[in-house]
Amino acid sequence: MKLKHIDGGNAFDWGKTSDDYAKYRDIYPDAFYQKILDLGLCKEGQRILDLGTGTGVLPRHLAKHGAKFVGIDISENQVTQARKLSEGMDIEYFVSPAEEARFPDCTFDGALACQCFTYFNQELLLPRLSRMLKDDGRFCIMSLIWLPAESTILAGSEALVLKYNPSWNGAGCTRPTFASNGTQTEFNIGASLGFEVDTAFSFDIPVSFTRESWHGRMKACRGIGASSLAPELIAAFEKDHLQFLEGHPESFEVLHSANFCVLRKSP
Repeated sequence: MKLKHIDGGNAFDWGKTSDDYAKYRDIYPDAFYQKILDLGLCKEGQRILDLGTGTGVLPRHLAKHGAKFVGIDISENQVTQARKLSEGMDIEYFVSPAEEARFPDCTFDGALACQCFTYFNQELLLPRLSRMLKDDGRFCIMSLIWLPAESTILAGSEALVLKYNPSWNGAGCTRPTFASNGTQTEFNIGASLGFEVDTAFSFDIPVSFTRESWHGRMKACRGIGASSLAPELIAAFEKDHLQFLEGHPESFEVLHSANFCVLRKSP
């Protein structure tokens, strides 16, 4: 995939890092999932579409609450991992770009998009998604953004990613700001695309790591494992990063900002 607003237009492919993604990016704290439930989503009897499902992290953690999930992702490798990790669970997965999802009108009570909305074409996705949602359907857009200003470990890790991949623009994240219509500017929701803002908010949340799991989390980021970097550069990053982590505690927390923007289907 190539997008001009992502990493200077350089190619990236989450399928290249699916093994590490499955192992190291299942990191959302319980409070993150509880907030989704508090919004009245993913409850008993609901049918939910998870866009950009990746390795099926959200459906796997939320299915126990009674909703029926369908996950789609553009990467066949990611969907393969999702099916493997969801074995024995009643979750359907399909390989498809979000913008090309094809389900009958009024199929879903809700839709989710976590850590992926920036990769979608709003003008193509939102009108189609609006048709697939029931009349009272809602679309919950989420992200869990690390905050380098709050963590010397994170800041050092980002610096090393940039050393090997200067075009990566995933560094330097800050807490979100809000537009006049209530939408978080991070999500930049366009007008007149079949939705209106229901609510938007954010809150800080710490995420626990060990040196090993943090190294894996960094390997599985877009700037390294999913990037178009040559294998020898990725290996050099890993060597430098492991050496860097030796000077830090075995276990630590990294503060993140959990960001929610809930859209309601326009009447």
